[in-house]
Amino acid sequence: MNALAKKYEFEHSTVLPEVDFNKPAISVVGLGYVGAVSTACLSQLGHRVVGVDVDTIKVQQIEEGSSPIHEKNLGEYLQDGVANNLISATTDLVGAVVDTSVTFLSVGTPTSKDGGCDYRYIVSAARAIGEGLRQKKSYHVVVMRCSIPPGATLDVMVPEIEKASGLKMGDDFGIAFNPEFLREGTAIEDFYAPPKTVVGANDERAAKIVADIYKPVDENVLMTTIDVAEMVKYVDNVWHATKVSFANEIGRICKPLEIDSHKVMDIFVQDTKLNLSPYYLKPGFAFGGSCLPKEVRAVAHLANKLDVETPLISNLSASNSLQINAATEMVRNSGHKRIGFLGLAFKAGTDDLRESPILEVINALVQEDYEVTTYDPAIDPNTRIENQFTYVEHVCPHLKPMVDALPDMMRANGNQVIEQSDVIVVTQNTPEIQELVASAFGRVEVIDLVRVFKDQPMFQGYQGIGW
Repeated sequence: MNALAKKYEFEHSTVLPEVDFNKPAISVVGLGYVGAVSTACLSQLGHRVVGVDVDTIKVQQIEEGSSPIHEKNLGEYLQDGVANNLISATTDLVGAVVDTSVTFLSVGTPTSKDGGCDYRYIVSAARAIGEGLRQKKSYHVVVMRCSIPPGATLDVMVPEIEKASGLKMGDDFGIAFNPEFLREGTAIEDFYAPPKTVVGANDERAAKIVADIYKPVDENVLMTTIDVAEMVKYVDNVWHATKVSFANEIGRICKPLEIDSHKVMDIFVQDTKLNLSPYYLKPGFAFGGSCLPKEVRAVAHLANKLDVETPLISNLSASNSLQINAATEMVRNSGHKRIGFLGLAFKAGTDDLRESPILEVINALVQEDYEVTTYDPAIDPNTRIENQFTYVEHVCPHLKPMVDALPDMMRANGNQVIEQSDVIVVTQNTPEIQELVASAFGRVEVIDLVRVFKDQPMFQGYQGIGW
């Protein structure tokens, strides 16, 4: 735990922070939840902060060191900042930009009529920021903190700033996207001990300035591009919503069974190797095997019998089928007929073909007269494919003809598959398959369903299913 996080655990200190004139002055636009908390906490780090809002009541509250929202310790932090001349507030955004070196933008982004994002407050602020930059000669960094669709920072905000200022991003001013991860009720604690700090920027100077602001609370700032940072914020919140909905659906199933859902989930969250971990959370191909598809169907069936609606769980299989269809369509769109598959089992290092999703892709292609060859390091002529199919005969009887013909499609090694194909489809990630794919570049097209390489290859004939 860093020093500031430890400091938070104790009673609020009466010692006022000192102004550090080596730190940039910061204007915070929008004094709602994120803006008010940021104003207070940045001042505690020694920055002079100018809060900006069109709401004169909020401005007056900040000026008086009074919190405009109910949040633990926020009023005390604001009082400290005002008392030490670190915090001021104004309705004059243009003047605030002229008076500071960095601007944090935390204005509202409500839902528009079509369900998308309403940019009116961003556009209005961007124009005023541009007017302020026009009056300056020094480099200034604008930091977007609002939840917005990927691309909005560069496509919506930046053009408005450039038009109003007559300046160019990168040369004359910097742009960054810094998503916030503050939970209401524990926002100050989260500021000093963040779950992560993400800074997206398209030029090194802006990136360093923003990262340095956060170094006192997080030395491991995650640097990325602006569009990735924008998407991270959306992904975080949708994931949290997914967790809430998933837990609630489990509760709806448990209640009529008279099972204590909290006891179930208390045990569920103890598993930090699989359940609460990065595992299974990378885009790729569909799930398969002897467990996941079967248990998803079983729980959906149980919910149906109990007359309980579980739209999230009940649609997992449909979502999985969409990923299988997407892979099939990628092959069709290649325009080639000779297709090779590296990997058959649902998971590398096993010979388990039960509900392996790639079999659905192969089956569709065979029915359309594609010439298919396959290789799997763990499957050979001695693998009892027929016995495995018996296990799933009620689920996928349509695969029986293809499964019977599968031995004729199999090759002894991956090189044979590459030599007899115009496109190879990669379904497993092992050192052997990585080498095969690397050797195939320039010889055949590659459809990667598992992200074989950490960095996306720039080979012209390469494409991934979710990247």
